[in-house]
Amino acid sequence: MRMAFDWVSLTTDYGLADGFVAACRGVIAQKAPKAQVIDVSHAVPPQDVRRGATILAQVVPYLPPAVHIAVVDPGVGTARLGILVVTEEGVLVGPDNGLLVPAAGALGGIQGVYELASEEYRLPTVSHTFHGRDIFAPAAAYLTLGVEPADFGPEIDPATLVQLPEPKVVVGSQRLQSEVLSVDHFGNIQLAAQVRDIIATGLLLPGASVHVQIGMHTIDATIGRTFDDVEPGEALVYVDSAGHVAIAVNQGFASSLLMVGQRNPIAEIRR
Repeated sequence: MRMAFDWVSLTTDYGLADGFVAACRGVIAQKAPKAQVIDVSHAVPPQDVRRGATILAQVVPYLPPAVHIAVVDPGVGTARLGILVVTEEGVLVGPDNGLLVPAAGALGGIQGVYELASEEYRLPTVSHTFHGRDIFAPAAAYLTLGVEPADFGPEIDPATLVQLPEPKVVVGSQRLQSEVLSVDHFGNIQLAAQVRDIIATGLLLPGASVHVQIGMHTIDATIGRTFDDVEPGEALVYVDSAGHVAIAVNQGFASSLLMVGQRNPIAEIRR
């Protein structure tokens, strides 16, 4: 199963205030200087595995064939495995904590899984708290050079991989309850519910008025397709570019109006 890639992508919760991202990029550059690196995001909320999985899965279909490193790893240094997931359109490298599985589906499905066990393809000294630098970045670099996935360690049954719990989505008549998947830079709130879910509720009528509630906070919103369907400062429920139901405020922040602070709260949209 020999393969080689020109590109590596990086998705982490490292932020940019420290040198963590640079260290990972530096390891890749030292071992595979011709590899080109795409930074997907380093602003995943700390330890938010579901958010990291969501970002990765929604972006990888638009990237060139690549080795995708993803590190949102609250269990770093524990018994959780480091893994390599082979798909039809790329390879994913990271922890076995559910982070990689949605992206594997977006890349055509899992074709093989291997443990990152070989000391030959990691740094000589491995920190207990920085596997991104010491294990995942070297593995990705070697993959771009054509090292076979099976050389990294024993094959793993894909059925044994850690799976994230399915996000809550409840469809009713004129009512939709859904877990919040993410909040983007613009304050738009993406729900786990997809277009088929809101169609099933009968709510997807452009121009219709609905109530949106998260926790104790409720706003009035309009069903629409673009932000300009409502006046500045008004709220909109729409289907976003990833096919998910989302809540926005034209030239404002829906996340502030609905006080989305806790991880994965439940939103309700109703007539």
